[in-house]
Amino acid sequence: PPPAREEHFTVNFTVTNLLYTSELRNPSTKKFIATNKTLMYLVDLLLQKSSIGPAYIGCKITAFRSKKDRDYTGVDTLCSYRDEPSGPKFDRVVVYHELSNMTNGITKLGHYSLSSQSLYVNG
Repeated sequence: PPPAREEHFTVNFTVTNLLYTSELRNPSTKKFIATNKTLMYLVDLLLQKSSIGPAYIGCKITAFRSKKDRDYTGVDTLCSYRDEPSGPKFDRVVVYHELSNMTNGITKLGHYSLSSQSLYVNG
């Protein structure tokens, strides 16, 4: 059989109870490292429980962005999964709905509050 290909998709969302500061621009700051670690842990948990779960490899944050005059922080992630003939098929609409359901209608991610209009999966 052909070897599994690693495929990528993006997940973007906005956190409304995380003030955007210049520290979130710099991957070597304590704030960036701590925020990155917490958010990736939470996103990992959700994607492992989703339909893509068995093929899910992981995500990494590609950027934190200032939203709403720095009151909010936008989060851009790049995620990977194994695309195998026998494995789960990635469907961005399905994954979007699963993430929406698991975040209480795109409002909660752990102790973070989310902007309900801010979730994009590969979009």
